[in-house]
Amino acid sequence: MTEQTVLEGFVSVRAALKSGSRAIHTIYIRRSKWDKGVGWLEHAAAGAGIPVERVDADQIDAYAGGTSHGGLIALVGPRQFVPIEQIGADRPAPFVTMLDGVEDPFNFGQAVRALYAAGADGLILRPRNWMSAAGVVVRASAGATEWIPTAIAETAHDAAEHFRGRGLVVACAAKEDAVPLYDADLTVPLFLVIGGEKRGITRSFLDRADLRLAIPYGQAFDQSLGTAAAAAVLAFEVMRQRSGAD
Repeated sequence: MTEQTVLEGFVSVRAALKSGSRAIHTIYIRRSKWDKGVGWLEHAAAGAGIPVERVDADQIDAYAGGTSHGGLIALVGPRQFVPIEQIGADRPAPFVTMLDGVEDPFNFGQAVRALYAAGADGLILRPRNWMSAAGVVVRASAGATEWIPTAIAETAHDAAEHFRGRGLVVACAAKEDAVPLYDADLTVPLFLVIGGEKRGITRSFLDRADLRLAIPYGQAFDQSLGTAAAAAVLAFEVMRQRSGAD
């Protein structure tokens, strides 16, 4: 049987439809729902040959995992990935990211949302990833997980060796023996690995990283930032530096 999951809400469904990130089997819209966005969605789906059905609210509720779908869901197939060789291949100084060990799908989605908004050229994941919880992930990311080019690597070490071989600097966040984020040159071709809040990045990976980045705090605080917050701080500093580069 073909793997099938549910995307909830207009933003999630539009992102999947426009990006072509996965097969869309059927879109369900509440009978009474109408606005310009829904009109566009029905027209675009018809052009792509995707069935759209107007149904009662209880039918949508039966599929949905919550009540925040706004009367619109889609039954979709698995996320389609690209070969790792394609990630950042068309950029002179790629900014590629990897989320490793993130255990909560909402935090995963929020982190990808920040990375994509800050201009990351691609995302690397392990084979076991939160794309299996697509409904939560896509909604938390405001569709960013559908838009960002994504590839699979068996381990962070494998991904690092691939991108190092292509001339990218392998970087990660760390507390010890690290360069303050704002003092580092982040305009170089960059592969940035961000670890989860509990497991973090392994010592073996930290020891082999080309660049370890510390996020300066405004006062004494001995706790790490959450994954989504750290991703936002790191990625937007990359964007800031690159926006000012000649």
